[in-house]
Amino acid sequence: MVRTQVYLTEDERKRLERITKLTGKKQSELIREAVDEFLALKDDDQREAILNEAMGLWHKRRDLPDFNSERRSWDRG
Repeated sequence: MVRTQVYLTEDERKRLERITKLTGKKQSELIREAVDEFLALKDDDQREAILNEAMGLWHKRRDLPDFNSERRSWDRG
């Protein structure tokens, strides 16, 4: 782990202290959990942004075969 200094407002510090008392977890543990949740949310946002950017990427291409007819040729029976 890497030690990092974080500045909190008085209100943030008091609220965090209340949660430490309720949960029995250390302040540093709660901060790491919060950072993990934030990063996971941003990862999801980034993944969605990439998918949205790629959506319809080939929609104006005319040099590709018709997917539906290609797909039908793969069907058996």
